[in-house]
Amino acid sequence: MKITEQVWQFAEPIVKAHGCSLWDVEYVREGADWFLRLYIDKNGGVDITDCEAISRAIDPILDEKDLIADSYSFEVCSAGLERVLKRPQDFAQFMGSDVLVKLYRPKEGTKEFPGVLAGYSDGNVSITANDRLLTFTKEEVALVRLRVDF
Repeated sequence: MKITEQVWQFAEPIVKAHGCSLWDVEYVREGADWFLRLYIDKNGGVDITDCEAISRAIDPILDEKDLIADSYSFEVCSAGLERVLKRPQDFAQFMGSDVLVKLYRPKEGTKEFPGVLAGYSDGNVSITANDRLLTFTKEEVALVRLRVDF
């Protein structure tokens, strides 16, 4: 089982006990450093005290379980307004929302398509943009994130 899946299993009940939901767990290398990040969400938004409380609750468990042999930094963050949609339930929750679809290779001369999330099935994403329905295959899509215009 991947590190992120193991962390998700024991972290999710702790995050819920703090009135939040677990949005994502990532274990990534940035430069020479490794980071284990938990992204959390809450109705009304996450604040620094939520992140701090959850970090304090999970940190000793990470030390006890000793899942990661290498040195890493542990962070608890808000999923953010422009969060990345990854799982089918993410797409279902935000159907009808403004999104940005980023592609691996240009299509119609661009790699980024803003629009309204109109469909999701087996990794294929549909958006409406400029009165057109655009559908992108799972193989084309690099990421889909919520889009907020300020």
